[in-house]
Amino acid sequence: MIQDYSTALMTDMYEYTMLDAALKDGTANRKCVFEVFTRHLPLGRRYGVVAGTGRILDALEHFHLNEADLRFLSDRGIVSAETIKWLENFTFTGTIKGYREGEMFFPNSPVLEVEGTFGECTLLETLLLSILNYDSAVASAASRMVSAAGDRPCMDMGSRRTNESSAIAAARAAVVGGFQGTSNLRAAQLYGLNVIGTSAHCFTLVHDSERDAFVSQVKAMGVNTTLLVDTYNIENAIKTAVEVAGPELGCVRIDSGDLAALAQRVRNQLDTLGAKNTKITVTNDLDEYALASLQSAPVDSYGVGTMLVTGSGAPTCAMVYKLTEREGENGVMVPVAKHSKNKATTPGRKLAFRSYEYGLADAEHVVCGSEEQLARFQPEEDWKDLMVNYMNHGEADTQYQGSDAIVNARNHRAQSLAELPITAQSLMKGDPSIPTKIDLL
Repeated sequence: MIQDYSTALMTDMYEYTMLDAALKDGTANRKCVFEVFTRHLPLGRRYGVVAGTGRILDALEHFHLNEADLRFLSDRGIVSAETIKWLENFTFTGTIKGYREGEMFFPNSPVLEVEGTFGECTLLETLLLSILNYDSAVASAASRMVSAAGDRPCMDMGSRRTNESSAIAAARAAVVGGFQGTSNLRAAQLYGLNVIGTSAHCFTLVHDSERDAFVSQVKAMGVNTTLLVDTYNIENAIKTAVEVAGPELGCVRIDSGDLAALAQRVRNQLDTLGAKNTKITVTNDLDEYALASLQSAPVDSYGVGTMLVTGSGAPTCAMVYKLTEREGENGVMVPVAKHSKNKATTPGRKLAFRSYEYGLADAEHVVCGSEEQLARFQPEEDWKDLMVNYMNHGEADTQYQGSDAIVNARNHRAQSLAELPITAQSLMKGDPSIPTKIDLL
């Protein structure tokens, strides 16, 4: 169990007031199709990474209102007594499909498509967007960091830089984005993630000397531990660390200063002392640009915090949830769209494919039309179908939940990124690495 509370009130009030009005006028039972997409990527970004769909399936398992929830809605006058009765046994019975977790997305990619009645679909809007917008922002930032780090592993250390719930979500999304683990124990417990951690500066400071702190840590954790060496003087700390742990010391961590220059000096000192296999990890407000600048430094791994959990300057993906098709009075499905200035939407259901030339993606193809038109559509031979079925009439496909699904998503991200033009991995600002072509049937 991922959580022991209802997710049904993790929403905005107007979802329930719309439901109340729609139940009264009869439109709540109309079949509808909603779509999650973003109109643009964060400025200069070349791609985004889908994350959070597994958490959505987890959250929908708990999308039921208990007596206290219903009493709250009733006491506040948010919905009528008739709607309270409708909500008593509510469970989502619709169908959800979308991009695989770990897949690349671009402007107007149909990241998620939700089909059901208006009443049940409208209640999901805020929950779906809050999960997808945050998790995808973290995964997208993580992916850029992993590219910048090359073959050196990155670990999440951002829990103290965000709220306690976001810390857990961020740890999971970071792994989808390519990170190898987290310092957050709750996230590791819930999702089966690799977990890291040894000591902070306060552990050194509480002891009478740095040597006493190192002796204590090595005695408790063994010589393969990671010793933090920048509390006082790094050169003295390295000498003491090797004296205490011996040349088989596992790792040292540097958390301040000019990390590249310090890493070079530390590497040379460790080698001189015979600790040639001792690894070096660095932390201290790293982002993808800092990681790229450390490529030539003798660093073995990175711990990333603040910039990871805040999306490295893009804490949301600006995803929206829009109605694209609804049942008319005659029972026939009708495509619908907004025409608002700068906020227009594309009507109809969607299919999504990616085309390739010489093994590299060259375009995203979003095909729009009715259910019958899409069923007849035949993509080009080399086009890859980007959408999977997450839920069928309320039944979730469990292969997209759990720890194995997270590892699969991380692997899928690496494969999908490798199929994009190499410019996708550039940290310079630019256009999306491939164009999105929209075809109306």
